[in-house]
Amino acid sequence: MHQQKRQPELVEGNLPVFVFPTELIFYADDQSTHKQVLTLYNPYEFALKFKVLCTTPNKYVVVDAAGAVKPQCCVDIVIRHRDVRSCHYGVIDKFRLQVSEQSQRKALGRKEVVATLRPSAKEQQKEDEEKRIKEHLTESLFFEQSFQAGCVNSLERDREREESRTVSSGPSLLTVFLGVVCIAALMLPTLGDVESLVPLYLHLSVNQKLVAAYILGLITMAILRT
Repeated sequence: MHQQKRQPELVEGNLPVFVFPTELIFYADDQSTHKQVLTLYNPYEFALKFKVLCTTPNKYVVVDAAGAVKPQCCVDIVIRHRDVRSCHYGVIDKFRLQVSEQSQRKALGRKEVVATLRPSAKEQQKEDEEKRIKEHLTESLFFEQSFQAGCVNSLERDREREESRTVSSGPSLLTVFLGVVCIAALMLPTLGDVESLVPLYLHLSVNQKLVAAYILGLITMAILRT
């Protein structure tokens, strides 16, 4: 005996609602925008009932605010702005579309659409263009500053490398001083030279002169390598 498969129960409020567009913009100086169309799509295998609610119903006329959508079909909902005044410029209103199964009352899903009245389409286009220009200038300034900073850092590194090469190109003062001391030590008389006019305490032994000669050789090799 085959058991009949039961359809999964739809949870209230979790059904995705597909509406386009999700934002309505009306322009006071353009009467063609005072009438907007919302398209509600039903991609499911069952029919849907819908209802359109509004936070400020006195400002709008909704044609067919309630109805039904067949499975895998769509329906257009016409919305007209009937209170075009400057006091409403920039005010954000909201429409809520609720859908449910035809045989049930509970809302399976809902979707909000915002609506705004703006004074002029041309002014809005101008503001959008100015905004894009500012963003472009900001990006250009950022890249320019980054490029300049990179160039400065590169120049600083080159200067430091040049200074290091300049410093390392010649012997240090300590090396020169040690070399002079070793040369002077080799020129001093050796112990046992009686005829020397240099005081006796400046006479060096042979071992001391050998050490001075060895150090002088090391210094000479270091200077030649640089």
